[in-house]
Amino acid sequence: MRDGIKWVCGFANAQGGSIFIGKDDKGKAVHVENCEDLMDAIPNKVRNLMGITTAVNMHHEHGKSFIEIVVPPYSVPISLRGRYYYRSGSTKQELTGTSLNEFLLERSGRTWDDVVEPRASFDDIDPKSIAIYLQAAKNAGRLPEDLDLALPELLEKLRLTVDGKLKRAAIILFGKDPGKFYPNTFVKVGRFGKDDADLKFQEVEEGNLITLVQAVQEQLNRKFLVKAIDFEGMHRIEKGQYPTAAIREMLLNALIHRNYMGAPVQIRVYDQKMSIWNEGFLPKGLTLAALKRSHASRPRNPILADVAFKGGYIDAWGRGTIKIIDSCTAAELPDPAMAELDGGFLLTITRITSIQVAEHVAYRVMNARQQKALKHLKEHRSLTNEEYRALFDVSRRTALRDLDGLVTAGEVERMGDLKGARYVLLNGV
Repeated sequence: MRDGIKWVCGFANAQGGSIFIGKDDKGKAVHVENCEDLMDAIPNKVRNLMGITTAVNMHHEHGKSFIEIVVPPYSVPISLRGRYYYRSGSTKQELTGTSLNEFLLERSGRTWDDVVEPRASFDDIDPKSIAIYLQAAKNAGRLPEDLDLALPELLEKLRLTVDGKLKRAAIILFGKDPGKFYPNTFVKVGRFGKDDADLKFQEVEEGNLITLVQAVQEQLNRKFLVKAIDFEGMHRIEKGQYPTAAIREMLLNALIHRNYMGAPVQIRVYDQKMSIWNEGFLPKGLTLAALKRSHASRPRNPILADVAFKGGYIDAWGRGTIKIIDSCTAAELPDPAMAELDGGFLLTITRITSIQVAEHVAYRVMNARQQKALKHLKEHRSLTNEEYRALFDVSRRTALRDLDGLVTAGEVERMGDLKGARYVLLNGV
């Protein structure tokens, strides 16, 4: 029952729900002894240990009794003996460290970037970064042209101060040395060989968000990428090893949406791929599948996101990942891979060789039947004209044209004479 109480805490801190005692993993009742005693013990224990109430119901199924604990969601954080648990899907996790800090802030109606930094003063703000930002905002046309304001008034207008005191977001965006306040604000860039164990060299870039965007790009050009990229005006102006627009969005997403109490942003460059990882899971209600279509914008750091939007660095419609996908498609590259990994979000784009480009383009120009035929061949090894007609309900002439097209593309070879030919994958693979 001890672990069951932890589950109650996890449900209360999440979306609530029902917990069953006396059911197996398949949902079948297995009977519980002393159900009547538990009906009294459970709500008393929950109330005494966590100060919350739950509904406890007894059910019967095929002559066996089981208990349902109905836990409502709570808007305030609920602890069990000083520990906080959270239910995520089918798992229960104890919140500690940065996850706990983020959870407690959320339940208080705040976000990390909206908190005042009492150690900072206006002397900690970098005037050059402010000037770069104002020029970008002017180009974007998202702020009034008359921004000739003193620094305190400007930061107040951007909602980066409270009663004349700087918020954390101000330090992240424009600070002279954000690392003085938050140690892991830097970006690590590593060049790897065949795998993660083969680290060739690495560099670290420090600074505020405005300067990091340019500094990381220059570092990539200088040591990590074969073909240079350019972020002039934060817009794509040339095509390099990877789509410039994709790298731009990957970097901005990582810097704006990361958990700043966690590990630094990490960029890994390999021979054939490049990935960016930032601490912090996706916001609640947002899935990996949703990132591939239009979705609501749910920034982890809304103050940072708002200022970046006004400066023209991002939009406010949750289109960042879609832009990455679209730019890879336009460059005839595979779709980017997205995953939640090691407490954060990993996004990887892959470049392809000239031979792979030809294969990729050939595959893209095949019709849907031919693409399905290739998948069929990988499973069944061979295919005849008659089998092709049966699979796709097409005429003999259409089947012959499709199969000959696969032969011309170098995907399959024809075995035997034309009338009774069998088509197999080239080299049998």
